[in-house]
Amino acid sequence: MTVRVMLVSPAMNAALREARFDGDAPLDRAGERSARAAAGAVPRSGTVLSGPSERCLGTAAALGLAARAEPALTGWDLGRWSGRRLDEVGAAEPDAVAAWIGDPSAAPHGGESLRALLERVGGWLDGTGAGDTLGTGNGTGATDRRDAGDRSVLAVAEPAVVRAAVVHALALPVEAFWRLDIAPLVLTELSGRSGRWNVRLGRPLAAPEGP
Repeated sequence: MTVRVMLVSPAMNAALREARFDGDAPLDRAGERSARAAAGAVPRSGTVLSGPSERCLGTAAALGLAARAEPALTGWDLGRWSGRRLDEVGAAEPDAVAAWIGDPSAAPHGGESLRALLERVGGWLDGTGAGDTLGTGNGTGATDRRDAGDRSVLAVAEPAVVRAAVVHALALPVEAFWRLDIAPLVLTELSGRSGRWNVRLGRPLAAPEGP
């Protein structure tokens, strides 16, 4: 079964501006304004989901989406590093940070390893091709008969989740995860099915131009 999966990265918040490992901080006012301004550029979808973080759910709401929280799209669990700045952690635990970056199976923070993140997100992505996450919601809180055959998923997901999805979809080396950059309010599109995905790399959401 072929499916179209559209992943939207959430808007900015204070943690992202300060280069912190996000401890589930909500959007700030500037981020919310940016998301509201981009609402008209969000494509329609048969199924609308969101990562369960406050930032993702807040972005979905600001975009005008009635999104269902999806546990499989939870952001990367970085354990006791959550909420701390990368430079602070690097200064206090340089060996741990080196292990975290160099070994995809390492989880010195006590949370989730990179390999575990890739497996979780990859399993979810392949499940969409099997119809596991598809429904008939139109993203407005109602059910629309016109979407009954729509094999598409729109999800607001943390940047690490989007990066993991791209790595899995293209069967890239695990190390490629660190070389992908996902900006706020960017749409990344994947189409295909388990074992055969095409990727359209991120394009910024922008408000439609006036006449």
